[in-house]
Amino acid sequence: MTEKKQYTAAIIGCGRIGFSLGFDKKREQPASHTMALAKNRRIRICSGCDTNEENLAEWHKYVKDAKVFSKTEELLAECKPDIITVAVNEDSHLSCALDAIKAKPALVILEKPVALNVEQGNQIVEAAEKYNVPVMVNHERRFALDYQAARSYMAKIGEIQSIHANLFSGLRVYSKEDEKTGAYSLLHDGTHLIDIVLFFLEELEAAAGYTATGDSERAPLLQNPVLTSVYYDKEKKDKDGGKIVRNLSVHFTSPECPDVYFTISGRSRFFGFEIDIVGTLGRIHIGNGFVEFYLRKQSKLYTGFYSLTKDKSAKVPRKTKYFANMVQNAVDFLDGKAGLGSTLADGMNVLKIIDEIRNMLKNTAE
Repeated sequence: MTEKKQYTAAIIGCGRIGFSLGFDKKREQPASHTMALAKNRRIRICSGCDTNEENLAEWHKYVKDAKVFSKTEELLAECKPDIITVAVNEDSHLSCALDAIKAKPALVILEKPVALNVEQGNQIVEAAEKYNVPVMVNHERRFALDYQAARSYMAKIGEIQSIHANLFSGLRVYSKEDEKTGAYSLLHDGTHLIDIVLFFLEELEAAAGYTATGDSERAPLLQNPVLTSVYYDKEKKDKDGGKIVRNLSVHFTSPECPDVYFTISGRSRFFGFEIDIVGTLGRIHIGNGFVEFYLRKQSKLYTGFYSLTKDKSAKVPRKTKYFANMVQNAVDFLDGKAGLGSTLADGMNVLKIIDEIRNMLKNTAE
């Protein structure tokens, strides 16, 4: 039996998503790039890089045999890994991603979002094409077993009537000042919210018999955006004197779903992330830590009516394996067994929608 190749990996960014979330006892593990790569038997972490000396020192204690660097260019000059993972803050995505791509690894794993905006994202796309380097974007829910189960269940709930996607947090939704860092929820967590809705819409598109010849040629899955409501902070403005968005709701149409709503709150004292998909025959309700499936049955409340009843026969995975599955997909891709489960084109589709929403907010603020 031929021994399978072991792939080497380097990590640029040893902070939260790159490393330390792997020690969060409440999260399903692995919950960071380091832990997910380390737990895959086909991967050996050979090097790591972080500008923060303390982060790098803690990371090195966990990956003792790896080489460590404080500068990306030093790592890339000395090491030639098969996989380069970019897990830095949003405002450093462009420079680090370009450096990683120019090193010509077999694969770049880029933490979401692709970049701060479409303009920067296009530079990454151009570099990936120029150097012929595939890029996977870590939209982790695409790899999670619960979201995959929900996507498969959509065929049971009839024609999809509406999708409501909700995000609740205390992080402000948007301000012009925050465009420089990416530290606002429309981009930071909204990336996940928009991408997973696109993930579900892709299933509807496939079920309708459409076959895209390439991601870049696929018709937009979300169209005709309308900003239905926006709430600004009444007491504060950003450093540039601009308005701070605390809540927004936006409506889109889709070829396979007439009503798609996004609601993002930045004044909630809790964190919530949920998608509600309603069909003509049932419903799917899924979010962080839960998934519920409903089908219509004869009502116990009203004669001659049907009501939605929880489908207890539906299998709900105990573990989602979201991070582990992402890394395994990377291995399968390098083996030539599978395509990437989350592509650079997927990431750019999300950025384009965020740019649309952001432009509507700018026009409203003016």
